[in-house]
This record gives sequence, structure tokens and C-alpha cells, in this order.
Amino acid sequence: MNLVITRPAAPGETQPVKSLEKTMRARLQRLLARLGIAATSQQDEDDLLDLAKTLLSLRGEASGPALASALLDLYDATPKDARQAFLEQLPQHFERDSKAIEAAFAKWQASRCEVDAIALEEAIESPLSRLIRRMNLGPSGTSRLLRMREDVLAAKGPTPGMRALDDAFEDAFTAWFNVGLLELRAIRWDSPGELLERIIRYEAVHAIHGWDELRRRVQPADRRCYGFFHPQMKNDPLIFVEVALTREIPRSIDTVTASEREILWPHEAECAIFYSISNCQDGLRGIPFGNYLIKRVVELLRAELPQLKRFATLSPVPGFARWLESMTGKGAVIPSESELAKLAAHYLTTARNPKGMVLDPVGRFHLGNGARLEAINTSADLSENGLRQSHGVMVNYLYDLDKIEANLFALSELKQVMASKTVKDLAASAILPA
Repeated sequence: MNLVITRPAAPGETQPVKSLEKTMRARLQRLLARLGIAATSQQDEDDLLDLAKTLLSLRGEASGPALASALLDLYDATPKDARQAFLEQLPQHFERDSKAIEAAFAKWQASRCEVDAIALEEAIESPLSRLIRRMNLGPSGTSRLLRMREDVLAAKGPTPGMRALDDAFEDAFTAWFNVGLLELRAIRWDSPGELLERIIRYEAVHAIHGWDELRRRVQPADRRCYGFFHPQMKNDPLIFVEVALTREIPRSIDTVTASEREILWPHEAECAIFYSISNCQDGLRGIPFGNYLIKRVVELLRAELPQLKRFATLSPVPGFARWLESMTGKGAVIPSESELAKLAAHYLTTARNPKGMVLDPVGRFHLGNGARLEAINTSADLSENGLRQSHGVMVNYLYDLDKIEANLFALSELKQVMASKTVKDLAASAILPA
């Protein structure tokens, strides 16, 4: 195999980066020599592909971690365009072997024995899936593969091959990030600094502007924050939820995040409010575990504070302004608050995407967890983002633990959004733009 291990320096690249890359590639040269692979010093677009083929062809496990590390190091050091070209080539070079599948099937059909059934399963398995599994042998392999999938998801106009590659990543991550393997941890003010920095960076619903604001979210006695963590990503959360302990269900985000407020003794609280849920890893798009996070947190809170009566959200409505504009036309006058409430109720209870699912992504998440749409709140989020995505509207979803299954049945089988009488009345009185 003819493997390239050098590339020109990128414009603006600093000397320390060049030195680091030089060191990494020198290590790669030594590794390839031990594996009996020849390296050249000229530019070759197929270096990553050659490494991938070698990794997949290894029969022994001893060299697997070292070669996986080399492949991931080289991928990280490769310019973005070359990484994209490598990803696009993978499906073409790692297709299933139809003849091997046919032969394995014929053998199993003749014998019907377990050994031949296992051989058939191995023949059917996607080489892309095996490659992903072997790349995971490298140090920090799981988190680095998440970054690789982000590159796959960022591809413009995905081809059938790229969709096949993404399917292989999704299958692998669904197994690796099974909720039973994840750790639920409380995130506190005394948590490691690198974790707290990531919470600030990952917060996707209500931006955290600095350390003082973060302290207000996680330190007071009436505030909680919980996240799911993977064993290989110790201080890098997959998803986290922020919780406010309150006497009543709040109708505005300012009452939750205000810098000056009365701190409530937790045992006086009657409500637990999930006011922000942030997915942290874009590479895990499509891997469902947010619903498990809420249910696990509810279990924890009920055990700690048995007096809690209601579990609800204060949620954004990120698709509302866009939907309303599609109905009224761009530049139309924004309706009054009373009309906004009616239109938002109509939108959340009736609007569907092409697959017949609830159109609003946050509504789809909570209603899909078995929650009930409880209230529509206008002027609830007057931040720039809140006004842009929902004209300030926020909603409460209620998690009534005794009715979750019935709510899910109504949504999945009857295609009905379960909502309070107040919300139903608002939706029924909505006057849609002509």
C-alpha cells in the first residue's frame, strides 16, 4: 500500500500546530513500518482511505487500537475538504459482498445450524459498521467519531452512499448510547470547571451569559441541573435539563431566571419545572434519550421531595413564528396577544409535518413523551430569540404520571394532541388568516 502522511500547511497555520502535526505523522510512520505498510512523502488523496482499508483487514486485535488512533489522528489533521472527500468515498469502497451473502445464505439454508446462521449474520453486516466499530478502538474514539458524524451530517446534498454511512453511524450510536449504559449525574456549582464551561457553551434554549448567571442556574437550593453522560465522555454531557422548584407553574421565563428573586426552600415547592433541555452532541442527532432523562429526573425528585405535586415545563415554541408567517405572508402585522394565544394553540394542536407528526419540534418531543399541553403564555420570552421564533409565546406541558400512557395512545393511535380545556377553547376560537 502506498500511504501519504504529509500535507502542505494550511494558510495561517501556526508553527506549534505544524510541530504537533509533524510529531503525529512521525509516530504514524513508525506504526506503519511495524505493520509492514510503506509510506511515501508525496501528496496522495487516498491516504485516509488506505488506512481505513488496512484497519478493516486486520485479523489480529493487537494492532487495532494503534492503527485506529493513527486513522483518527490523520483525519483530525486533514483539511475539511479532504475529510469530506474521504467520507464520500467510504460507501463505495466498503459495500456488502453480495456473493459472500448468497453463499452464506445457501449454506445456512442447507444446514439450518447455529454456526452457519452466525456466519450469515457476519456476511450481511455492513463493512461500514465494522469500520466504525474498529475506529472506536482508538483513544477517545467515541467522542471523535461523534465529530466525524457531524461532518457526515454537514454534507451538502447527501448521496445514497452518504445516507448509508450515516445509517451505519446511527446504528452504532444507538447501541453505544443505550440509556441503560448512560450515567445520570447532578451538575452543581462545585462540578469540574471543564463541565461547567461546557454547560455555558451547550445551553441551547436560554443563553447563559457568564459565570454569575450559571451560578444562578445551578447553585441555589431551589434549582437543579441533571445530565446524561457516557462512560468514555466523563465531563462532556450528552444532554442536560435545568429544573426550577416553584410553588406554582410559571408563565414567564423571567420569573425563573431573574437575578433578583426569592429563593424557595425545596420542601416548600409544589412544582418541578423543566425550563431548558439542551442536546449537546450534534453527532447524536436522531438518537432518542431525552424522554428517558425527564423520566429519570422525575424519579429522583419524587424520591428527594415527595411533596411535589406537579411536573411541568416552561417551553419555547420554536416553529410558531415561521408557521404564522407562512399563513400571513412575510412582513404581516403581528396579531394582538389574545390572537397570538389562539393561533399558537391552533398551531400546536393541529399543525403536522409531512410525516403526520406534530410540526413544532419541542411540542413533538414533549407530547411524544406523553405530556399534555397545559397552557399558552404570551409575552413569556421577550428576548431577541424568543421574539424571533415565537413572538414571545411560551407554553407549559404537564407531565401527569398517571395519564402518560393514555396521552401517548391518543397521539399515536387517534392522532389527537391531549390538551387542557383552556387550550382547546383557545384553538377552537382561532381565526386563521385568509
